[in-house]
Amino acid sequence: MRLSSVDPSSFSNADEVITTHVNLDWRVDFQRSVIAGSVEISMKIISSQIDQIFLDVSDLKIDSAKLVQKEGSFPVTFDVTDFTKDIGSKLTIYLPTLTTGEITLLIDYETSPKASGLLWLSKEQTSGKRHPFLFSQCQSIHARSLMPCQDTPAVKFTYRATVHHAEDVVALMSAIETDKKRGVTSFEQTVPIPSYLLAIVVGDLVSEDLSPITRVWAERDLVKEAAEEFSETSNFLEKAIEICGPYVWKRYDILVMPPSFPFGGMENPCLTFVTPTIIAGDKSLASVVAHEISHSWTGNLVTNRNFEHFWLNEGFTVFVENKINGEMYGKIYRDFHSVLGLSELKDCMNVQLRDQPDLQKLVVDLTNYSPDDAFSTVPYMKGSTFLRYLEDLFGGPDVFDPFLRFYLNKYKFKSIVSDDFKKTIYEYFHEGKYTEILGQIDWDKWFYSTGMPPIIPNYDTSLVDAAHKHVELWKKTDIHEIENSSLLSKPLTSLQVVEMLSKLLDEKVEFSHEKLSIFEKTYKLSQTRNSEIRFRYLRMCIMARKSDALDEIFAFANGNFRMKFVRPIYKELSQWPEVRERAIENFQRYKDQMMRMCAVQVANDMGIPF
Repeated sequence: MRLSSVDPSSFSNADEVITTHVNLDWRVDFQRSVIAGSVEISMKIISSQIDQIFLDVSDLKIDSAKLVQKEGSFPVTFDVTDFTKDIGSKLTIYLPTLTTGEITLLIDYETSPKASGLLWLSKEQTSGKRHPFLFSQCQSIHARSLMPCQDTPAVKFTYRATVHHAEDVVALMSAIETDKKRGVTSFEQTVPIPSYLLAIVVGDLVSEDLSPITRVWAERDLVKEAAEEFSETSNFLEKAIEICGPYVWKRYDILVMPPSFPFGGMENPCLTFVTPTIIAGDKSLASVVAHEISHSWTGNLVTNRNFEHFWLNEGFTVFVENKINGEMYGKIYRDFHSVLGLSELKDCMNVQLRDQPDLQKLVVDLTNYSPDDAFSTVPYMKGSTFLRYLEDLFGGPDVFDPFLRFYLNKYKFKSIVSDDFKKTIYEYFHEGKYTEILGQIDWDKWFYSTGMPPIIPNYDTSLVDAAHKHVELWKKTDIHEIENSSLLSKPLTSLQVVEMLSKLLDEKVEFSHEKLSIFEKTYKLSQTRNSEIRFRYLRMCIMARKSDALDEIFAFANGNFRMKFVRPIYKELSQWPEVRERAIENFQRYKDQMMRMCAVQVANDMGIPF
């Protein structure tokens, strides 16, 4: 069921009225695991006149709603529908008369201890073990569990916030800090954002500066290591500005999250959240920062109007991320990252989306899905592949980069759909010399076909080919021949090892337990801190039914709750008959340490109720 004409996942009547500014007054209550306070919502009526406003809420306790006018505030009638699973409820505000122009609402409320967009960690669940920790994750549709709002990326608003918290912890938001007193921190975001970019974190945090506009935040025992790992952040930002244009967000800070954070990164404005799993000790996974920086333009500045067009956020961002890698390390590395992305996409098609062809499309229909159900690598990798195909088709970066800047400038501060992008291609490349090229683009095939991308660009595969030679070696059955191969004297980089493991998994290469032990020692897989390597190696252990690796597999699954890792691991463990019950029991024990969006998807993957 489509909840509204603007967004299938939002009850809000954003075709009639839009939010322009929000004022938040929040009290963070660790004792009760709630945020209590108020939201003042300034709105502009864009239809002729209305007498009702529909807002999205999820598990909120609404105490009162008022209409704020020059003469004072007046109570208004409201009601909340029953809760719809994975979506939330509709809050209807009844206006006293048919209304036009601008309007301001003041709503007093508090969140639920089980709010889907908040995770409350006890001090024992933090690395410092001194103070409890709170963080939010509003994407895709969880801002409605933090405040009543038009929870659709079709609407953008500025915000101010005053956060009351314990004196011995730090509060941060996706905004610029404007004032800090004992136990009260104020923030302001002057660039309009969609609701999913609202973010808050409260915890025992310290920081180290990387540049005049960038610092790293983390728990005390991690901050120095994090600052070293992300030392190239300023270079990434400079390259992104060269590619995309001016940076409008004033600061670019990075916050290293607790292991419960469900994503690799989250592009919250002014304060990117990153998973601790990208701290590898050798900067080999720092490209996640390049990805989140790129979102400052693609996603945060130009935004998908709803999550059916999520590729406009993520496909563009991977495309720019890979451009940054190319600028910093050479085109061969741009192409290498692109090919690694295709390996991840193939794995996603074969495992996560094998039985869901509708979600293999670039533009999806969310009539019967929540955006969380549809989350996958498809918009990232299929989307970026489409853009690289177009770049090559039109003549390379010299031709396509100016188009990219034209597109970003045309739609900055706006929310768009895929057809807007298509129209802009035709608008920009209108000269007769492009007519034949435009005729080659099969838009419907790219937007709506299932499976892998219809055309794979002609990437430089030299770094991948070196990894694949190792794959061919390990296909051999003669262990003595493998151990004595001269190929093993040519070491692989961390990312080449990732690609080798991906290929071995994709081709389901059989390993005896003896062969797997030799394989592990050859590449020192048990010693690595690189989570992408460990993740793939442990999945190989599952595939080989290596029972003596189960403790290590469960330790990895219990040590971080990044969806990219835990979903495939739990799904594959649940398909191992002798281990299924242990996997389910383990999940039940640890699910409360996961964000709800992660726990729900893991349960779905294992075919058990949540």
